[in-house]
Parts: sequence; C-alpha cells; structure tokens
Amino acid sequence: MASETECKGKSSWPELLGAKGETAAATIERENPLVNAVIVLEGTIVTKDFLCTRVRVWVDDCGIVTRVPVIG
Repeated sequence: MASETECKGKSSWPELLGAKGETAAATIERENPLVNAVIVLEGTIVTKDFLCTRVRVWVDDCGIVTRVPVIG
C-alpha cells in the first residue's frame, strides 16, 4: 500500500482551507496534474483506501472547503 511520502508532487494544500470547493479542486489539479480532486460534502461516507491519485476536497453545504485537502 502506498503512503503519502511515496506519492509524487505536491501532497497538501492548507492554503485552500476556506476556499470555494470548485476553485480548490481546479487549483489542486493544476498544481499536481497527477491527482484527481474530488469534491465531497461533509458527512458523506467514503472508502478508507489510500490513493496517490486522489485528493478529497471536503466542503460544507455552502461549498466551502472545511478540511485541508491532502493526497489519499
């Protein structure tokens, strides 16, 4: 199983906390073209698997990023 240290490119975007989800997703994919940013509504059940190609962008009901987006 891969770990964050084995993933290529930028792996964390703390500067996007509080940003609009769609803007954050576009920024993430621009800064690390090896990942796919997926917008997820807070409270949604997701798998616990780790993927170097995925960044979950957690948003509230207003579409604002609520967690620091990280690879996983």
